[in-house]
Amino acid sequence: MALKDALDALFGKTRLPKATVDNLFAISAASITMQSELNLKASSTAGLCFKPIESSQYDAARTEIEELLQLSSKETGSTYRITTDEYRFTWVILEDPDFEDLVVGLHLVSQTLIERGFGSYLLCAVFRFENAKPVYWVFNFKRGRYYPFVPAPGKTRDNTIEFRMRSLLERELPVEKDMEMWYPLWGIPL
Repeated sequence: MALKDALDALFGKTRLPKATVDNLFAISAASITMQSELNLKASSTAGLCFKPIESSQYDAARTEIEELLQLSSKETGSTYRITTDEYRFTWVILEDPDFEDLVVGLHLVSQTLIERGFGSYLLCAVFRFENAKPVYWVFNFKRGRYYPFVPAPGKTRDNTIEFRMRSLLERELPVEKDMEMWYPLWGIPL
């Protein structure tokens, strides 16, 4: 490990490798399998979550992100909003009936944050799928892997469906093997 990499890791300035961020695109093909095998339809919303950033440099990055989203919205018809959840995390929420546009839009936002030096603030991207109830695939940026999250009443999880989703899609998605890293995301604003 190079000295700069060691210092970056020590001070929490780790960079996300490009291949890791590009794993975000794997959800596109997996969405077809989810539709055919699990009768899960991709929702028209997806979101990107990151830690709050207090910096004038972030203000410039946020302006750039909003400008990119406005331009992209004109081409794709997507809409977006930036919101803060009850835990004070920032979310970029995209809405578009074309699932591919959601994936590309979240990749664009994450790539912009990484290029501006805020990659370590990225937490996750969340893709919602629906059947009788919502189910989510969560992309953990730090690990470059997906995991399923199926909330149930009383802030519990439906582990049966989560395990079924994992076993069905682990060949198509880079699925997190360590289930302790399958963090519940209560109050997802999608």
